[in-house]
Amino acid sequence: MGTPKAGQQFLDETGGISRFVGRFFYEVVRPRYEIKEFLRQCYLVGYRSLPLIGLTGFIMGLVLTMQLRPSMITYGVEAQLPAMVSVSIVREIGPVITALIFAGKIGSSIGAELGSMRVTEQIDAMEVSGTNPFKYLVVTRVLASTLMLPLLAVLSDVISLYGAYLGVNIRGNTSMSLFISQVFHIIEFNDVLPAIIKTYFFGFAVGIVGCYKGYFSSKGTEGVGRSANSAVVISSLLVFILDLLAVQLIDVLGIN
Repeated sequence: MGTPKAGQQFLDETGGISRFVGRFFYEVVRPRYEIKEFLRQCYLVGYRSLPLIGLTGFIMGLVLTMQLRPSMITYGVEAQLPAMVSVSIVREIGPVITALIFAGKIGSSIGAELGSMRVTEQIDAMEVSGTNPFKYLVVTRVLASTLMLPLLAVLSDVISLYGAYLGVNIRGNTSMSLFISQVFHIIEFNDVLPAIIKTYFFGFAVGIVGCYKGYFSSKGTEGVGRSANSAVVISSLLVFILDLLAVQLIDVLGIN
């Protein structure tokens, strides 16, 4: 009996999120536009996430370089270490890790914030007063997440490459100019563009799931906690699914 119930719950959740996404696209083009709130959310979502994502990116580049060095020395291709690390970071590791950190920080924050507003009946009060809470609360946060994650991913890649440069020089002596030359010699436009495009979908998924779970949070503080937790779990899972689909699409289109 547990499996049919779980399947029904999954279908209900999928239908609810689908309707929520449809309402988002309907509301996003209708005036009035909450520009001031949107800019505030961009600051909260983007700027305030930069220290954590930057630190994660730096450590990721440093550790990846140190881990790859012994294997590349074994095969006699240590000189290709900057190229190998840069391709790995730009094409796959950077965008995915950044999106997962973003989901953990922003997804849970949005879910808890909107869940608290639902529990304390602030959203109901906005509806009674004639304000459109969906546009003010949901549209602004989803747009901010969608637009800020690509910028954070690019900055994370840059910081990761700097960490990789330091990692290369721990047991070597490579100048910054030579490192940059090796990086840009191997990285092509077809490596950068798909990686940036998929971060828009990552950001949208994190924002829409966080808003959905918080907006329809159940009553009580326990419901707020569940909303924040499920927002992180579902958005992180969606990041991996979207990344898998992106890789398959790139392979089908022959973008290498």
